[in-house]
Amino acid sequence: MRLTPSDEQRRFAEVLDTLLTRADVPAVAAAWADGDTAPGRDLWSSLSDAGVTGLLVPERFGGLEAGIDDLVIVCEVLGRHAVPGPVAESVAAAPTLLASGRWLPELADGRILASVAAPPLLPFAADGDVADLLLLTDHHAVRVGSAVKIHRSLDAARRLAEIAPGEEVESGAPVQRALDLGTLACAAQLLGAGNALLAMAVGYARTRTQFGRPIGAFQAVRHQLADVAVALTFARPLLYAAAVALTSAGGGTPSRLTSAARDVSAAKVACGEAALLAARTALQVHGAIGYTREHGLGRYLTRVRALHLSWGTADWHRRRLLTELTGAELGGIGNGVGGDQPPPPGSRLAVRRRDGVAVSPRDGQGSAGPGVERTEEEGFE
Repeated sequence: MRLTPSDEQRRFAEVLDTLLTRADVPAVAAAWADGDTAPGRDLWSSLSDAGVTGLLVPERFGGLEAGIDDLVIVCEVLGRHAVPGPVAESVAAAPTLLASGRWLPELADGRILASVAAPPLLPFAADGDVADLLLLTDHHAVRVGSAVKIHRSLDAARRLAEIAPGEEVESGAPVQRALDLGTLACAAQLLGAGNALLAMAVGYARTRTQFGRPIGAFQAVRHQLADVAVALTFARPLLYAAAVALTSAGGGTPSRLTSAARDVSAAKVACGEAALLAARTALQVHGAIGYTREHGLGRYLTRVRALHLSWGTADWHRRRLLTELTGAELGGIGNGVGGDQPPPPGSRLAVRRRDGVAVSPRDGQGSAGPGVERTEEEGFE
């Protein structure tokens, strides 16, 4: 596997991009947000015909049994179009949790959509109100669940469901691998959405005039857009590297599994932060029009914010990175499930905390990233 897409993968991404462009995803998302899921179901049916819903499903169950690099490329395209529905849950996590094969033919054919809850990392099931199959998992067992309460999300086209546990359907399933795959798919969506926001901002900067010139001609605007381009460009190799690590770790040694989890966290942080920067910059470039409900920018702004907080926050993943880099035991953070204990006081990588919550320096001066502060004497602390 390479860290860049193959020609075949690029062609598949182009075909998928064309399909979604013709499908009028903004109208589909608007209907989905209003409770009309019929257009969204039709879109997911088209995606299943293209093989998207069966990417990670084994061939014996009607899937493509594709690689994790294929998953990343597909989810990036889905993120670029902000496709509504439980993408990471149904395409990445659920096929891995259903190791016995139950419901996999239906998933591959697009007959059902699945969503997943895995407290404390994933306390609610995204789109649990419309998903046909709800899975609730802990460290080992996987149970079917039922939605007991629906919550609104930052993203109008995304609702969150509290899940009540039901019958156990899988025992000894690769839960951690499923969660890492879901996290990676979420990171790929964020990268795709970030690139869509950058394209929208650049296009607007070329046509919007001020003082007789396109605003893109002003250096301040150019620098902001360049910063976004750099952040997105630097995030992509981390995303592909995590896909390589997860592929190599499949059923491998504990050290490989740990290394893969670390790389997934790095990808989630990098893609999430780059997408947030793209969202802030796009809103600044568009000005007041970007706030309006009628403008397409808002759909991406809320989607990025929601996905950035889903599948583990940036602070959560930084703490997991801290654990793997220092070897400190942080109450189960290293294995991706549970725990929220502070690192040892003597650690050279100690997350600054206030009232038990990781925080970043207020002014950002000397910061090595949210939650981590650099000092000349102590290195990182």
